[in-house]
Amino acid sequence: MIDFLMDIMRFDSTSGLENDLARHIASKHKPEGSECFIQETDEKRLNVFFKFGQPKIIFCSHLDTVPPYIPPSRDSNIIYGRGSCDAKGQLAYLLEAARQLNSEGHSNFGVLMVSGEEDGSQGAIRANREMKGLDYVIIGEPTGNKLVTASKGNLLVKINFYGKSCHSGYPEKGDSAFKRMIEFFDRLRELKFPRDRVLDKTTFNIGKLESPNAQNVISDFVTCKIFFRTTFVTDKSIKNKLNSIADDKTELEFVYGDEPMKFYTIEGFNTTVVSFGTDAPSFTNVKNKILYGPGDIIDAHTSGECVRISDLYKAVEDVKLIYKKVINEN
Repeated sequence: MIDFLMDIMRFDSTSGLENDLARHIASKHKPEGSECFIQETDEKRLNVFFKFGQPKIIFCSHLDTVPPYIPPSRDSNIIYGRGSCDAKGQLAYLLEAARQLNSEGHSNFGVLMVSGEEDGSQGAIRANREMKGLDYVIIGEPTGNKLVTASKGNLLVKINFYGKSCHSGYPEKGDSAFKRMIEFFDRLRELKFPRDRVLDKTTFNIGKLESPNAQNVISDFVTCKIFFRTTFVTDKSIKNKLNSIADDKTELEFVYGDEPMKFYTIEGFNTTVVSFGTDAPSFTNVKNKILYGPGDIIDAHTSGECVRISDLYKAVEDVKLIYKKVINEN
């Protein structure tokens, strides 16, 4: 398991660059007793699927990582580097659990490694087409070795602000798109989002901010993206609220979004709720979705991303137990 993890962490599989890693895993790491299938998304990105028998349950996590690439390193009980917990560490423990279950004589499960989780779940959407007759999917994400009861949803919004350019010495002759953006965000800050009893606050983050004007020219165009983390009480209302505070020179594009989710849980495990999104909403053909994995989400997407080796081994045993419980083999 650890050799596999260190091997796949050598690949820069930042979202959009997963294909070399997918091909490498398919050719070098096919587990004994499995069939290997490559799935291609509409965007030509690849998934890897190892099938044992006729699956009733799928173990799934993602090949892609957020930038920048950070090569792997190991210090005693801890593995550092991009993907160590989000989510190549998840792939490693799920594949090891599958190997052990197969060696113990179990079957009817699969290991699915998908592309694009970090930028739109393209791989999960593609894999969902093949998910017929499945009872469960276990999704590996860093949850602190706890089963998740609920997760926030998300909504990505692209916003274009338009104005009129002019010499910056005479701003009254133009219409600053940047000023319009600031006023929009002032109105956004004044919006009151109710707290959710389960998922708490609705939050948002701003990124991809760009204004191509020179510093001595009033901006006639500014664009940015807002990423909302939504709750059960706010998910359906955010689009209307944003439309209500946009003026006639503000253009909103709702790029994609996933609803908040409730997950299937099993007695005997510690539980938690999380604020991050997963591929789970894309698996519409699977009724029961389970979210679990080693590592701390606070470490994910940071320069100090890491996972404890002991937590990886605990995850293997936990997922084997989950498998046996849900298919009544315990």
